[in-house]
Amino acid sequence: MTTAQRNLAHDEKHVYDVLRSDRFLKMEGLSKEVPFFIYHFPPAWSLEVDGMRDRVSTKLRSDDGISVVDIDLYELAVQLLTERGVWERVLAAEPTMDKVEFREMLQGMLDPHDHLAPAIRTRLDAEPTADSHRTVVFLTGIGEVFPFIRTHTVLENLQSVVVGRPLLVWFPGTYEFTQSAGHQLRALNLGASDSYYRAKDILEQEA
Repeated sequence: MTTAQRNLAHDEKHVYDVLRSDRFLKMEGLSKEVPFFIYHFPPAWSLEVDGMRDRVSTKLRSDDGISVVDIDLYELAVQLLTERGVWERVLAAEPTMDKVEFREMLQGMLDPHDHLAPAIRTRLDAEPTADSHRTVVFLTGIGEVFPFIRTHTVLENLQSVVVGRPLLVWFPGTYEFTQSAGHQLRALNLGASDSYYRAKDILEQEA
């Protein structure tokens, strides 16, 4: 289905129905593939999608007894930089540094392997594990951290971290497959796309 044929109400119902289904929660039919899914949407929908995500989370928790762990990459990045005592320095440096140098500095400070994945592991380890088959992990804040944090590098480093629970990435941009380039992520529909083939488009999943 193309973006022009989509509407938020239809997406919301479909995403909710898939997330609450036993097939999704038990990660059936994945063979040896990682249980990573992507809900990609036009960046212009971002505010509306925030509301959609809140409604879906509330219904999953209240109506279906499903735990939702929301990992916001922007909030996590600020937390990590604050804990290391460099957040104020980063804010002060941004207006004065070359954009490329600033991006490279932040990418080093927020390396997915060394910093983000361990922090997400800690967060998940702190969550109750009474029934892992009734838990969904949301990865949000993608647009706020682009281009300092690239989604495909985060997902590559989460394959051994988010285990036993499906992960849904709320992705402002496009995730598409072409014969020439394979699966491509394009955050905010800007710049070059990133190759990542292991996630499934949740709009193509059966409820």
